[in-house]
Amino acid sequence: MVKESKKITALIFVLFLLAGCANQLPPGGGPNDAVPPEIIFVYPEIGTVNFKDDYIEFGFSEYVDKRSFKEALFISPSIDGDLELSWSSTYCRIYFPQKLKTDITYTITIGTDVVDYNNKNRMAEAFNLVFATGEKIDNRTIQGNIFADKPDGVMLFAYRIDERDTINPSKNKPDYVSQSGEFGQYSIAGLAQGNYRVFAVKDEFKDFLFQSEQDLIGIPSHDVYLAAEDTLFSGLNFQLTKIDTIKPRLLSAIMTDRNHILINFSEEINLQELKSDNFYLVDSTNQLNIKLSRLFKGRVKPTELVLTLTDSIVYENRIFLHAEKFRDINGNVNEYDYAELTTNDLPDTTSINLLRVVPERGNDQVDFLNAKILFSFDDAFDIEIAKKGISFTDTSKNEIEFNLEKIDDASFHLMPAQKLKPQTYYRIFVDLNFFLDDAQNSLDSIYQYGFKTFNGQDFTALSGKIVNIDLSKNPILILEEKGSRTNKYELKPKSEKFEFNRVKPGEYKISCYYDTNEDGKYSYGFPFPYEPAEMFFVSTADLTLPPRWAVTDFEFILK
Repeated sequence: MVKESKKITALIFVLFLLAGCANQLPPGGGPNDAVPPEIIFVYPEIGTVNFKDDYIEFGFSEYVDKRSFKEALFISPSIDGDLELSWSSTYCRIYFPQKLKTDITYTITIGTDVVDYNNKNRMAEAFNLVFATGEKIDNRTIQGNIFADKPDGVMLFAYRIDERDTINPSKNKPDYVSQSGEFGQYSIAGLAQGNYRVFAVKDEFKDFLFQSEQDLIGIPSHDVYLAAEDTLFSGLNFQLTKIDTIKPRLLSAIMTDRNHILINFSEEINLQELKSDNFYLVDSTNQLNIKLSRLFKGRVKPTELVLTLTDSIVYENRIFLHAEKFRDINGNVNEYDYAELTTNDLPDTTSINLLRVVPERGNDQVDFLNAKILFSFDDAFDIEIAKKGISFTDTSKNEIEFNLEKIDDASFHLMPAQKLKPQTYYRIFVDLNFFLDDAQNSLDSIYQYGFKTFNGQDFTALSGKIVNIDLSKNPILILEEKGSRTNKYELKPKSEKFEFNRVKPGEYKISCYYDTNEDGKYSYGFPFPYEPAEMFFVSTADLTLPPRWAVTDFEFILK
């Protein structure tokens, strides 16, 4: 009986141990693991020459996701055939499908898409293993940074170029590849002497080709020549952009009532140069052209606009909307397009409503020297008549002269024609009876808008010196508050010295670019035929500009 009891006790103990082994879990509680995986072992050693083996090996500091490792493994120059991956714990041995070529420097890049197994932490930066199958190793490197909202995981495509210069990243796979790290830093190692062109590509399909439909691309400002004595070229930096070469199309035209036509395009349209004169109706039955009165954005989707109509039409006839010379937001122009009009003879009985005012009502941070108030409505109106219904006063009811800057036929900027006072309340009264749509509808209401100007003494300033600036290349200096779309200041320095005045306090970054084509904006270049991007520089310094205090003697080194 005692022996039976001992056997049962021993069996329970063994089962308990087995159950514990089968359910090993990390201890509960405590902070989440945020440490990225690291490569702690590599075979062969970096810089090995006369390499003859048919495999290489990597060891990680923790378990990593095997699929992410496979997708982040890049070999330059490329090898034909499929690699064989053999895992043992946190170590991976990679077998080549065939013997490596002789007298070649190979670069094995482990990109930042590798994540650990438990918490999906990405590698902080790419890892390059460089070795040679001959007696000599190519040890030249190109380094730089990607400047973007999400700069990590961007692919770097490097091409050897010759006198023919036929490199097209949409058709030619790169000779060398790498991947940017957590903060956008990258390194392309193992390069031979020669001339190189590098593109930064957000390669969504991981096919080592630039697909303009879905990939962002960064185009270099120049090619890089690596001489025999060179070991490092640094400072080849990129800004990413979407390359759009497809002209916009007019897709549809639908009357929502007898005075409004909702038009839809294949993509967002640039409104700056567009007017109602770019459109007209054609009654194909009566061979009659019909003029349209106004054009506006209003409250519609990004790809839509609204046209207004005052002339009568024959609703039973086939009528077409014709559009001439309209462009998308990337500058692609469509000289002519048309769409059949879906008619609607319902009367327009809705009065005009105010959609938004910027800055919002009650704002107390309006600039007393550069005040600009946006008023946006949901229907078109005659701006000259509307102006008669607007009054602008201070709290003592003193009239303030103002001008209206038309944006489209349903929105405008209101700007005082005289200097406002700091820390002063102002009121704008908008009598909506003067805002008449094409059906002569109006709203019997007065909108009151109040704001306060800020204290001019709170302004800050920044001045200093730009080192290595080339004034012949038309430099433009940009001071931009971090996380803000409005607090942005530009100037064209006339010497190496610069000064920004009347700057709102905050955390800022400073950059510079050479506006070589003198169009007043940064040009991203074009991949093929190759047009270089304009050269730009970004300071890594953190700029804190406190209120009522000028920061002086700041040194911005262009490199």
